[in-house]
Amino acid sequence: MTTSKDPIFSMTRRQSSRWCSRLQRAFFMLALVGLLSVFAVGARAGVFNPETFSLANGMMVVVVPNHRVPVVTHMVWYKVGSADEGEGESGIAHFLEHLMFKGTRKRAPGEFSKILARNGGRENAFTSTDYTAYHQTIAVDRLEMVMEMEADRMTNLVLDDRAVETEKQVVLEERRQRTDSNPSAVLQEQINATLFLNYPYRLPVIGWEHEIRALNREAVLKFYKRWYAPNNAVLVVAGDITGAKLKPLAEKYYGAIPAAPAIARKRPTEPPQRAARRLVYRDARVRQPSWSRTYLAPSLKAGDTRHAYPLEVLSDILGGAAGRLYLALVVDHKTAISAGSSYAADDLGPGRFVLYASPQPGVSMDKLEAGLEAEIARLLTDGVTESEVTRAKRRLRAQAVYARDSVRTGARLLGAALASGLAIDDIEKWPERIGAVTAQQINDAARAVFQDNRSVTALLLQQPTKK
Repeated sequence: MTTSKDPIFSMTRRQSSRWCSRLQRAFFMLALVGLLSVFAVGARAGVFNPETFSLANGMMVVVVPNHRVPVVTHMVWYKVGSADEGEGESGIAHFLEHLMFKGTRKRAPGEFSKILARNGGRENAFTSTDYTAYHQTIAVDRLEMVMEMEADRMTNLVLDDRAVETEKQVVLEERRQRTDSNPSAVLQEQINATLFLNYPYRLPVIGWEHEIRALNREAVLKFYKRWYAPNNAVLVVAGDITGAKLKPLAEKYYGAIPAAPAIARKRPTEPPQRAARRLVYRDARVRQPSWSRTYLAPSLKAGDTRHAYPLEVLSDILGGAAGRLYLALVVDHKTAISAGSSYAADDLGPGRFVLYASPQPGVSMDKLEAGLEAEIARLLTDGVTESEVTRAKRRLRAQAVYARDSVRTGARLLGAALASGLAIDDIEKWPERIGAVTAQQINDAARAVFQDNRSVTALLLQQPTKK
C-alpha cells in the first residue's frame, strides 16, 4: 500500500469511510468554491473544459488536459456507495473497497500495489454514501500499465474465505479506532441515524459492527458482480493527456469488458418530518463540549433543488472567520471559542445544513444555544443583506483561485459529480449559477430549511468520572 503525501490524498484505504465521506464533501465544496474565481477573471469559457466520450459498453470517459508536468491522475468511479447497500449489509461497499486490493486471476494479492510503487506511482481508494473510487497518480508513460491493471480488477477479482475474514478484522479495527474511540464520531453516527427517518444516509458508511461481522465472501462477490461494471463506472483521467490519446487505450482495456444488465439505483424516499429531535451524548473522553443543529436540506438532486446554490452562499455568510456566527458568538459575545456552518450540495439524496459551536470555558450550553438560536431568529426575521452576499461571493472567489492548477482537482470534482448523478454542466456552469444567486433567494432558502421539525440538535458533553 502506498500512502500519498498530498494533503488531499493523505488518507490510506484503511481509514474510516465516514471520515473519507466527510473529506470528499469538504473537497467538493472547496473545489466548487474555487471555480467561481476562474469565472470571475474570465480565463476560459468553461472551468476545466473536459473532453468526454462514451465507450460502446456504456462507460463514460472524461479527460481533463493539464500539460504542466508529464503526470496523470487516473480514477475509476463506481456509482455505488453505502446508500445502495442491501438490508442488513451496512458497510459492504467499504468492505469491498478493501478487498479490491486483493488478487485477481492474473495477479497475486498485493501485486497491483507493488507494481505501481516500483513504477513511482501512488494509489488510494475511498468509499462514500454515493460512490466508490480508486485512483492512481503516475508518469504519463506508465498510464497504459495502470489502465490494464485497473480494468483487470473490475471483473476478475479473486477472493477466498481466509482473505475475507482477515480483511474483516482490519475493517473492524478501523471502526474501533475511527468511530468507537472518538466521541464526536459516535455522536455523528447517532445524528445521521436520527435525522434520516428512512433514507439510507442514516447508516454509517463503515457499517454497524454486528453487520460487518456478518458479511461473508458470497455476499461481497454478489455485491461486486452487481455493481462493478463498465456501464456503472466513470473513468476520469487528468494531466498530460488528450482525448485523442486516451480513447484507444480506454477502448482497448475498458471497452473490452462486456456491459452488465441495466443497473438501477433504487432508494427509499424520506417521509415528512414532523418533530424536532434532540440528542445528548456524554463521554469521559470529551475534552471540549460542542453543540450542533443539523437540518434536513435539499441538494442539487433531491428536494427543492432551487435552494441548493443559495444555501452554498448562505453557508459562507454564516460560517468562517468572517461569518455571522463567529463574529457574534466568538468576537462580540465571547460565549464560544468556535462557531460556524457547513453545507454540501452534492448528495444524490437529501442534503444537510449544519450549525455548530463550542462554548468558552465557564459558559453553559444553555447560554450557548440561546445565542445560536438568537442568530437563527435574526436571520429568519431580517434576512441577509446585499453587502453580505457580495462579500460572500468575493470570499468564494478568493478561496481557491488556482483550482485548475492541480492535476487532481478536476478529476476529483468531475468524478464525484458524475458518480452522484450530476452532469458536466453542473460543474462547468457552477460559477455562473453561484454568481446569479440573490439575497432574496438566500432568505427564501433559509426560511424553507431552518425549521425545527426538520432538525436534530446534538450536545456532546463530558461525562464526569466517578471517584
